[in-house]
Amino acid sequence: MPVRTIEIPEDNPVFGETTSAFAGFGYSAAVRAHGLLFIAGTIGRRADGTIPDTIEEQTEIALRKIEEILRLENLDMSALVDVTSYHVDIRDHLPGFVEAKRRLVEEPYPTWTIIGVSGLASPGLLVEIRATAAYPDAPRRTAH
Repeated sequence: MPVRTIEIPEDNPVFGETTSAFAGFGYSAAVRAHGLLFIAGTIGRRADGTIPDTIEEQTEIALRKIEEILRLENLDMSALVDVTSYHVDIRDHLPGFVEAKRRLVEEPYPTWTIIGVSGLASPGLLVEIRATAAYPDAPRRTAH
């Protein structure tokens, strides 16, 4: 099965000018392989490049970016199977993160790992979220 890089169009309204980070840091927004879509860590940077002050807004922006990548692949949030989020000041920000997540992620819920970190790539970033989604046409293994 071929591996395919998912490109985010430069004029994408959800990502805006932040698409330059992919080439600048030398990574892909997402890669399709073996029936799965691997989505790189997304952050809560607005389309104009600014960083909101609140965990709620950063979480919503990061999840909207994941949602947009899924949309580009004709998927939705229900395709998510595994998510990991990295949090600065996790104890202070977890309630706001959970509230924003609750508004955007519905059942069936993916697995989710939440990790506290001392910092992220840019000052002011509070959360980064990476995810894996499954395509509906992915071959399924049967239990023996």
